Amino acid sequence: MNNKKALRSNLLLVLTAFIWGVAFVAQHAGNEIGSFTFNAVRSFVAGIALLPVIFFFDARSARLSAPKPPQDKKKLILGGVCCGTALFVASSFQQIGIGYTTVGKAGFITALYIIIVPILGIFLKKKVPLAVWLSVFIAAVGMYLLCITEKFTIGMGDLLMLACAFCFSAHILVIDHFSPHVDGVRMSCIQFFTCSLLSAVAMFLFEKPNLPDILSAWLPILYAGVLSSGVGYTLQIIAQKNTNPTVASLLMSLESVFAVLAGWVLLGQKLSLRELIGCVLVFAAILLVQLAPNLFQSKKTKAEAEK
Repeated sequence: MNNKKALRSNLLLVLTAFIWGVAFVAQHAGNEIGSFTFNAVRSFVAGIALLPVIFFFDARSARLSAPKPPQDKKKLILGGVCCGTALFVASSFQQIGIGYTTVGKAGFITALYIIIVPILGIFLKKKVPLAVWLSVFIAAVGMYLLCITEKFTIGMGDLLMLACAFCFSAHILVIDHFSPHVDGVRMSCIQFFTCSLLSAVAMFLFEKPNLPDILSAWLPILYAGVLSSGVGYTLQIIAQKNTNPTVASLLMSLESVFAVLAGWVLLGQKLSLRELIGCVLVFAAILLVQLAPNLFQSKKTKAEAEK
């Protein structure tokens, strides 16, 4: 795998984590207008927002007479539907579960996908280097110190968030399977319309959507739809073309760190020493997973030179 492409992809995933971290404020609006209603509208907005992006890239390619790589339409549609279904289930568990537990515990349990992804990857014959496993362990400890500040107990909300973590893990692996073979922006667009449709069905079955309430929450919906969903999940699909899914999950776990830092900077929420240590550990895990391959490669090259 090209190191420059991998580095660029990893930086895109860090940007994705930043967008998602700040979006925690917007997601609270989901508890006011209904979880399924919020997800249905934000996903629809995300899908609509990507249509002009697709048109722009198509027009640009036509203007430059740039040849397009062949697209497998069946795989594109299948990938978009599978990603959208996984996203619908994961985001539904998350939006509902956050109403039954604390934000800190929700953030930590959701971030358990950094452990679940490599474990599931074993069954899919994905190779995970020792350095990555060490990074996962360090990040998990850091996430615990960062997010869990009260006595640890398991309730209904925690179980829902755990289900959410498994579903987001599946989402990451589904993207890893389809993204190298299809156009990332198109697959993301299909993903959002699929998620929106499924959320809308659940919305009419379990909630009573109210247009004035939806319009009153236009700002958080717009942020969650355009930035958190449209930009964030599209960047995830594009970036995962050139990076390992376990590394991707580690980088995206920075979402919780950015959420805490955003609360500190924007809302004046102070960080305790325990939380600061948690942030440092997560950042250390991210640095380790980025630097370890180069360190091991350098030692290997040096050993070969000595021979």
